[in-house]
Amino acid sequence: MSPHKKNIITKFLIWKYKHLTSQQFIYIVSIIIGLLSGLAAVTLKNLTHLIQETLEAGVVQKYHDAFYFIFPIIGLALTLLMIKYVIKKKVSHGIPSTLHAISKKKGLMERYKMYSSILTAPITVGFGGSVGLEGPTVATSAAIGSNVARLFHLNRSTRTLLIGAAAAAAMSSIFKAPIAAIIFAIEIFSLDLTMVSLIPLLLSSISAILTSYFFLGDNALLRFELTDKFTLVDTVYYIFLGVSCGLISVYFSKVYFSISNFFAKFANPYKRLLIGGVGLGVIVYFIPPLFGEGFITINNLLNNNVSDVFDQNYFGIVTENSWWIIIFLLGLVAFKVVATSITFGAGGVGGVFAPTLFTGSVTGFVFALFFNTVNISSHQLSTGNFALVGMAGLMAGVLHAPLTAIFLIAEITGGHELFIPLMITSAIAYLITKKYIPFNIYAAELAKKGELMTHDKDMNVLMLMDIDKVIETNFISLHPEMKLGYVVKEAVAKSSRNNFPVVDEKNQYLGVLLLDDIRGVMFDQSLYETVTVQELMQNSKGIIDYEKNSMKEIMKKFQDSGAWNLPVVKNGVYKGFISKSRLLTAYRRKLIEVTN
Repeated sequence: MSPHKKNIITKFLIWKYKHLTSQQFIYIVSIIIGLLSGLAAVTLKNLTHLIQETLEAGVVQKYHDAFYFIFPIIGLALTLLMIKYVIKKKVSHGIPSTLHAISKKKGLMERYKMYSSILTAPITVGFGGSVGLEGPTVATSAAIGSNVARLFHLNRSTRTLLIGAAAAAAMSSIFKAPIAAIIFAIEIFSLDLTMVSLIPLLLSSISAILTSYFFLGDNALLRFELTDKFTLVDTVYYIFLGVSCGLISVYFSKVYFSISNFFAKFANPYKRLLIGGVGLGVIVYFIPPLFGEGFITINNLLNNNVSDVFDQNYFGIVTENSWWIIIFLLGLVAFKVVATSITFGAGGVGGVFAPTLFTGSVTGFVFALFFNTVNISSHQLSTGNFALVGMAGLMAGVLHAPLTAIFLIAEITGGHELFIPLMITSAIAYLITKKYIPFNIYAAELAKKGELMTHDKDMNVLMLMDIDKVIETNFISLHPEMKLGYVVKEAVAKSSRNNFPVVDEKNQYLGVLLLDDIRGVMFDQSLYETVTVQELMQNSKGIIDYEKNSMKEIMKKFQDSGAWNLPVVKNGVYKGFISKSRLLTAYRRKLIEVTN
């Protein structure tokens, strides 16, 4: 930052301290972040639509079917080149990278993340990548919130709050559903719902939705008008829909993780691009509704326009036969997950929110169509209502966000007529998925490393602790061949500690010599030249791996071993000791900091 800019910010901060309270300033910043997040959402959406409209114009329009195969490959290749030669830094999945920044980087996000998704996500999605724009929009907005907070020297807790406010603003702008957006920020980013946090979330959400209305008018991403009311007889069907959504959510998550692990085996990005690009191209060529985000298909199903979904389908399926429709739609459910996972694996940039909505709408529609076709009873199910509730079911299952699912769909419908079925389906889908998939797609990798922020305060405190700050290094190291006399004169006499790590010539940790181990012989000078460290040392009751063990695991090692000091190693190399007393002191200090 230039000296001139620093001077301006300094003057502003001085003015702020004189005229505004901290709370008032946060409110103002929340509104600004909402405005910027709304602009980011509008930019992402318009760039994507511009690319899609350009591709469908002129000569391409005439041979559009043939280009279904080649477009995704081109898009993934352009995305890779953009990352490598323009951004020149890694572009991670949006929401997981934001969660990681909150938990392990004190809410600090790199500046390039404010524009990296804007440059890459529209290319991926515009050229047919089977992912959504919601994740990149949230990530962009979160980076804006983080950097605005850093610009004004706000503390860690305020940075985290403004990241949540930015995420709420992004979702509010996309779906024009401000209440659901706030709940999304609370559920996904584990924010505490208090009056201190609620007002900034509200202000940013309102600011973003007004920005969206200003640039996009009242055009809604999901267009649905509720005409069929909920009836008591539908209750049983919604219970079974919840079970179906839960099972499909498990399928969605497992396929996603499996394909991600498959692509992770390839270190070469061009190899991933080739395999993934061809795979995605083949799928999209044979199943055109999987091209891009899929909101056109969602809106057609919500409004029962089945014929539009089947336009130009490769298999020549006609809409007069309900069973063929059911089979085709089940294929959409199965292959949408595969197409989404391949897009990510091949290097595409996007989110899983839209694919989740797509899969849920198709699931609900197929469910209702099946029971209407088999004629179990004279009662006909509303395909539109079930498609809508199915979206909530998949959101609750795949994203582990049942409240977001309920309120988002309720706001989209403009009323509360479907609140009961939404609650039934979302609760059942969430409980089933949670049993088999402990963490959602956003959080699974972080949870595996013990780096996930949750509503559990104790776990958050442990996770936020810095291992480097509790490692003690003022120990004198010994080698196995050293004599007792040397240990007494050069180690015991010169050290204030009772532990002496034993290492080899490469500083690899071998064991520990305790003062208690030599207390009985340390004054017997006849043993000084005959007894060695190797004869006196012992194995540690536990060893802490610097790179692999989380604070929760470190605390458990102390509990299981009963030790007061445990050695820390990195790739086998000795780094120091952690004492139980120092660990507990650091925990108490961090608990006070987090609570405040």
